[in-house]
Amino acid sequence: MKKNTLMVIGSLDKFILLNTIFNEWYDMNVALDLDMARSCLKLNVPDIILLDAKLVDYGDNFQFNFCNELKKDTCLAQNIPIILLTQSQKEIEKGFDLDIVDHLNFPIQREVALRRISTYIALGRAQAAQKNYASQLELKVRERTQALLESQKAAIFMLGEAGHYNDNDTGVHIWRMAAYSAQLAKKVGWNSEECELLEMAAPMHDTGKIGIPDNILKKPGSLTQTQWNTMKSHTIIGRDILAKSDTPLFQLAAEIAENHHEKWDGSGYPNGLSKEQIPYCARIVMIADVFDALTMKRSYKDAWSIESAFKEIEKGAGSHFDPTLVCAFLSIKQELLVIKNKFE
Repeated sequence: MKKNTLMVIGSLDKFILLNTIFNEWYDMNVALDLDMARSCLKLNVPDIILLDAKLVDYGDNFQFNFCNELKKDTCLAQNIPIILLTQSQKEIEKGFDLDIVDHLNFPIQREVALRRISTYIALGRAQAAQKNYASQLELKVRERTQALLESQKAAIFMLGEAGHYNDNDTGVHIWRMAAYSAQLAKKVGWNSEECELLEMAAPMHDTGKIGIPDNILKKPGSLTQTQWNTMKSHTIIGRDILAKSDTPLFQLAAEIAENHHEKWDGSGYPNGLSKEQIPYCARIVMIADVFDALTMKRSYKDAWSIESAFKEIEKGAGSHFDPTLVCAFLSIKQELLVIKNKFE
């Protein structure tokens, strides 16, 4: 059966003395100075370190400097119990402040020392087992979180596609405008998690179109007032569908679905909200949505040029769009073009 390992950091005389006491039960290693200790620890991590407080080569504080280095050095970042070899009460107290677990006095009482060392080795095994269990648990949590994320993405894909099922010209519109939305949110200070959530929620903005009759969605000419009122109801239908989930993602998507056709001047629908009454997320998405729609070729129109689309967005500042967000949008033209080229 493999023995546990003790490393003695101290003089050769101390090592010889300790080896005669412990070699029957433990494999013994020695490091005569700090450089040797550092090298040995990188090659072989012991179960216990016995640290001599009387290493004159490094001054009175050598052992404490070593403890600090052991904790800070990423290569040596091990939870190795350190037992101080000293008879100085002052050194013992200072050692405990630096998480030295115990001390041994000279002359060493073998039975006492063996019991102390075996206790710390058993404690180290328990801690290692606990750490391994925690790692396994963390891995399972990550796997389940990833599975949940994948299921959410699948739901997003299906809801986004459902909203545009009868609109064959949209193509990757919902994904591209979502990327535009995230880029604009980043520009105005949203953190990475908020931008990612927005990018996942934005594709579901037209989910409610699944509840609009085909004869309205596919009508080639102008809609009657009654038909237009029906068409506008897709915002409420989408909200009601998405709000059935209480997760932050779908709550955000519901808010966007309901409000992405509101206008800064209050002339939008369904609730006639204006300015800051319109949720910030919807103010962002409506700019991205309109910009992408303008630059797309549809059966009833040609694609606008990029510059013409930017001018139209600028023209809508203060009436259709939040003017501050328009300024931010126009300041990231290059980033938007990168996104557009990526999708094309």
